[in-house]
Amino acid sequence: MNIITAFSDFPFLQLFRDSAWGIACLIFILIFHGSAINHVYMRFERLTRQNIKLSQYNRVFFHFYAAFVFLAMFHLTEILIWAIFIIGLGLMSQPIDAILFAGSCYTTVGFESDNLRDGWKTFAFFISFSGLFALAWTTSIMIGMTTTYKQAWDQKYRHTKAY
Repeated sequence: MNIITAFSDFPFLQLFRDSAWGIACLIFILIFHGSAINHVYMRFERLTRQNIKLSQYNRVFFHFYAAFVFLAMFHLTEILIWAIFIIGLGLMSQPIDAILFAGSCYTTVGFESDNLRDGWKTFAFFISFSGLFALAWTTSIMIGMTTTYKQAWDQKYRHTKAY
């Protein structure tokens, strides 16, 4: 009995293999995501603090929107990383299929059917789990940045009648 037959004969071994790879990929994605958004958020905080001190409110607004673009790009990158894992593990052969499947799971929209090979069906759970955490994490960062944006807006327009 070789290792391939052992995995196909024992569903718990398939689940263990699937879970081990899923957890490893999940950890990689969350470390990437945390590092990336932390870098953007800390840079945003440092620059906007200086901009507010110097009454450069339009720069605060620019940094706010630029940070949102970077945050969106991180999510797209994470979908591509999941697609690379899927192809690397031999679960799908076509890159576009892997990208669509990973994006469907990551966003938890579910517009793609589960085309993973038998024995790897629970891998979709780990992709979805990473997307839920990453999107929630990004939302919390965005709320903090919105507070800074509002502070700059208030200071810029505090003396106008329209405010």
